[in-house]
Amino acid sequence: MRYLLMIGGEEGSEADQLEGCGGWTERMERRGVLRSAVGLRPKEEAVTVRVRGDEVLRSDGPFAETKEQIGGFGVIECADLDEAVEIAADHPVAKLGLIEIRPIVEG
Repeated sequence: MRYLLMIGGEEGSEADQLEGCGGWTERMERRGVLRSAVGLRPKEEAVTVRVRGDEVLRSDGPFAETKEQIGGFGVIECADLDEAVEIAADHPVAKLGLIEIRPIVEG
């Protein structure tokens, strides 16, 4: 099963400042579970789009105003949720911020 790992933390925190993944990407590639991993540009560069009726509403910034922001994501493929949790727990940001795990809808 494939899972999306949304990697984030509180703005200005140590998790927000962490460069790279501390070897996690390479470990997961060797293990054969990592399908992709992508870091995101700062939230100040985000644009949110909504359509209401015939009007396109564009606003600068992320879709939600919160202290915690998603800074990157990864797609993993593993046997089950337990293995996904184990993989997420091995990511260095898990100790400083958060990793949200979401199953991917398979077509």
